[in-house]
Amino acid sequence: MVESSVAEAVVVLRRGGVVAFPTETYYGLAVDPYNETALRRLYQLKRRESEKAILVLIENPGKIYSVAAYVPDQYIPLMARYWPGAVTLIFPAKKSLSAILTGHTDTVGVRVSPHPLAQALVQTFGKPVTATSANLSGQTPARSVSEVRKMFGEKIDYIIDGGTTIAGRCSTLVGIRNMKLTILREGQVDLTNDSSFSR
Repeated sequence: MVESSVAEAVVVLRRGGVVAFPTETYYGLAVDPYNETALRRLYQLKRRESEKAILVLIENPGKIYSVAAYVPDQYIPLMARYWPGAVTLIFPAKKSLSAILTGHTDTVGVRVSPHPLAQALVQTFGKPVTATSANLSGQTPARSVSEVRKMFGEKIDYIIDGGTTIAGRCSTLVGIRNMKLTILREGQVDLTNDSSFSR
């Protein structure tokens, strides 16, 4: 049942559709990040401002160069420590990535999800997927299929039912500013005592 639902979701993604799926935080919305028509539809669905980038999930850290131009040295211990996990790192984006995905920032947010269904989706699709939270911009993200349907109605092409997600917070967002690691958004993983962050 799980395998068939993931397989059906991948068919939807390959034809440019939008899939809702569970993660370790909330339900996310997946499209093919290399399909600009799908990306535009995703922004319209969420009523998201075009300058706000959309993060992606990769299968494992070894796939980072499918989306990132390079890996800053400061990220290497964080990737080893927190991936898979609810830590999103902001990388310099590959030039081949759509400016729609990056919000014209030339950067891309990336994480590896520990959720088995999210992992299966990325693995079966064979490339990254978007994982922006399943919500209208500014509203609380959906934690269940019923909340996804309440928010979007029939506008989502497929939903992978993973029950109710347990998280109460989004992923922790980390970037580099002035050559230093910076917590850009507090989230599910508490990094305040991590030795990688200089005080």
